[in-house]
Amino acid sequence: MSAFSRILTRAPTPGKRRGCHIAQFFCHRPAYDGDVHEELAAALEPVLRDLRTTCVVPFDIREPSELYWDGLAGVMLYEPGGSGQGVSVTLGADPAEQTAWLADQAQEWAVEALWSARLPAVWPHCPAHPDSHPLTAKAENGRAAWFCPRTGEQVALIGELPAGA
Repeated sequence: MSAFSRILTRAPTPGKRRGCHIAQFFCHRPAYDGDVHEELAAALEPVLRDLRTTCVVPFDIREPSELYWDGLAGVMLYEPGGSGQGVSVTLGADPAEQTAWLADQAQEWAVEALWSARLPAVWPHCPAHPDSHPLTAKAENGRAAWFCPRTGEQVALIGELPAGA
């Protein structure tokens, strides 16, 4: 089993998730078990943890070879209706920047997927301002985190969103 496959199949902490279990996210297909660049896998792990914990729309991940350009590595996120979006990192970039950039891209996917499911298109929710705006992903002081765009306060590190965020 590849490192990326282990990331995708890791079970969330009991009682700490909203939505479906990871096995359901893959439409009863096994998780992707191909080769994924280790920088991409490391940066994507916390983002997927937040999606599994807080986003109610199931997702599927595929690694198309066309997302490998010089200096980039990426995968595709798909929602149940079949629509997908590529997410990628610049290889060799700061790891916190890679994670924040992937979180920003995953956020775009989640908002579109939520809208397609006729759900409020806000992900992740700002706990201080429910149903008004999503959090913003940024890298600061060598760590990738979610911030309230209104107050600028850090809410959680990326990968550590509490259930319901």
